[in-house]
Amino acid sequence: MNSLKKFLSMIKFEHTIFALPFAYVGMIMGAQTIPSIKTIILVTIAMASARASAMALNRIVDRKFDALNARTANRELITGKIKLKDAYLFTAISIVIFEITTYFINGLAFKLSPIALFFILTYSYTKRFSWLCHLYLGATDAIAPLGGYLASANALSQPIWFLALFVTFWIAGFDILYSIQDAQFDKNHKLYSIPSNFGINASLHIAKLFHLTGFVFLILSIHIFKLNIAGYIGTFVVAVLLFVEHILIEPDDEKKINLAFFNINSYISVVLFFTFLVGKYYGQL
Repeated sequence: MNSLKKFLSMIKFEHTIFALPFAYVGMIMGAQTIPSIKTIILVTIAMASARASAMALNRIVDRKFDALNARTANRELITGKIKLKDAYLFTAISIVIFEITTYFINGLAFKLSPIALFFILTYSYTKRFSWLCHLYLGATDAIAPLGGYLASANALSQPIWFLALFVTFWIAGFDILYSIQDAQFDKNHKLYSIPSNFGINASLHIAKLFHLTGFVFLILSIHIFKLNIAGYIGTFVVAVLLFVEHILIEPDDEKKINLAFFNINSYISVVLFFTFLVGKYYGQL
């Protein structure tokens, strides 16, 4: 049990709440009726195993930098709580679970799974060569709604791409805000990020622009999916939460950055899950 806790801590399992609701949203929007229990279970396993492999590999790839950064020096691979070989094994097992799960979801999901794995297993390297790493991370997380939709519809139609674009810019925006903490560290160690390349003030404006862009795609998604009034109420709540997130950010206050990063964005995920759920099904049940 203690070993499991260590691995769950290593991959920040609690942060799954950012992406898992969007996998469910995709699943809901791709279904003709209410998704089956089987589909829900398979999507959950696929999402959790994909994220586990991504986070575990991220810890492996970044371990040398994590050891030098005071903010990350207490991570499990750095302190020795988890051995490197065990982290590799955990990553491999997670990938196998993901692949097996996609096989049982449907044939198209299995065929496209290598593309998902490519993004999942390469995003950790993007900070080595491009400040576009934030958008790459956002695109990787956008696999969640695409995968959920694919599990239900056995296809990828136009409407779900608008939601995927929202997730891309939303994640990229708050990843920029989170990266402010390491702006100087990244600059000193020749790692690329928008804060280290353009400075704090410019990064705050770029994050706002990304979130505004994402919000436009969210509204388009609500409209194209033809959700009821609940969809528009939900988007208003999201707009308020994004506004609060940017108000909260103070570059020199790590606690407020973490509050904006985890709490506010968790609320956005949950709000949007219920927005799409109620927006599609209210009045039909």
